Amino acid sequence: MAETVSEPDRSRREQAALDTYSQVVVSVAAELTPKVAALNVAHRRHRGRFVMGTGSAVVFTDDGFLLTNAHVVGHSDAGTASFADGTTTPFHVIGADPLSDLAVVRADGPTPPPARLGEANALRVGQLVVAVGNPLGLAGSVTAGVVSALGRSLPASTGSATRVIDDVVQTDATLYPGSSGGALATADGKVVGINTAIAEIGLGLAIPVNDTSRRIVAALLADGRVRRAYLGLAGTPAPLPPPLRARLGQRSGLRIVEVVPASPAARAGLRAGDLLLTAHDEPVTSAQTLQRLMLEDAIGRPLALTALRGDALVDVIATPAELAAND
Repeated sequence: MAETVSEPDRSRREQAALDTYSQVVVSVAAELTPKVAALNVAHRRHRGRFVMGTGSAVVFTDDGFLLTNAHVVGHSDAGTASFADGTTTPFHVIGADPLSDLAVVRADGPTPPPARLGEANALRVGQLVVAVGNPLGLAGSVTAGVVSALGRSLPASTGSATRVIDDVVQTDATLYPGSSGGALATADGKVVGINTAIAEIGLGLAIPVNDTSRRIVAALLADGRVRRAYLGLAGTPAPLPPPLRARLGQRSGLRIVEVVPASPAARAGLRAGDLLLTAHDEPVTSAQTLQRLMLEDAIGRPLALTALRGDALVDVIATPAELAAND
C-alpha cells in the first residue's frame, strides 16, 4: 500500500510571520477606516452640465478638516463626504493646489477623530505600507504592500504652469478608482502619504507627508491657495568637470537650457548654457532642488546663485517673483 505524503506543514516561524503581517494590516485598517471619507463632488462641464466625481479624503484635524487630492475636487467648491459609520455631511473646499495635487476641505458636520500624520522622509524601500481608501463609497477598501521606490517625480500642471511633485512614494499596494485622496500608512497607523491615481499608469503613487507638504497645507488653511516663487529658467542635470567636482565635492549641477525673457533669472544675468551650481549656498543638482526653494517665503527676497560659464565661476543675485496663477 502506497504511503500518502501530506503537504508539509507551514513552519511555526512562517505562520508567526504571517500572523504578524495580518495583525498589522488589521490594526491599521481598524484605526484608519473610520477616518477616511468618500467624497462626492459635482464637476461643471460645458453648457452647464454637471458630472459627479468621486474620491477619498483623510480627516487630519479634530475640527473637521480633511486632506485629499486637488484633482478630486477640481474647480468645485463643495460636495458631500460619507464615512464608514454611515454618517454623511456636506463639505466645502478650503483650498486646492494643483501643482502639488493637494487640497483641503472642511466638513460642515461632525467628523471622526483625526488620523495621525507621520513623516514620509523616514520611509525605506521594502517597508510595509497599507493603503486605506473609500472608493465609490465602499468604506474600508484596504490593500497592503511595500514601498517600491522613493524619490519619484510626478508632473502636475495648472493652466500653462507646470511643476514636478517631488519625492513621490511608489508602492505596490493596489489603488482602485476612487482611492485618490485616501491614506497611505505605515505599520504604526501614521499617514505618510495621500494616494493619487492621477498618473493612470498602473502604479501606486502617493503625495508624501513631509515638511514641504505641511507648508502647502498650512498655506491652504491660511489663505486657500499656495503662493510660489518664480525664477524663469529651465534646466537639466549635467555633470561637473572633474577638477571642479573635486574642488566643490559636488558631482552635478543644473545646465540651463532656457531663460524666459524679462524673468528674474534673465534680469540677474543668467544665460542658456550656464551650469548652475548653488542657490543660497546649497548645491543645485536638479530642477527639483531649485524648485524646493520656490515657495512663498522666497518671493521678493534676493537669492544668491553661482554658475559655471565656460571656465569661470559667475555669482549673481536673482530676486524671485510670484508665479501668477495663470502662468
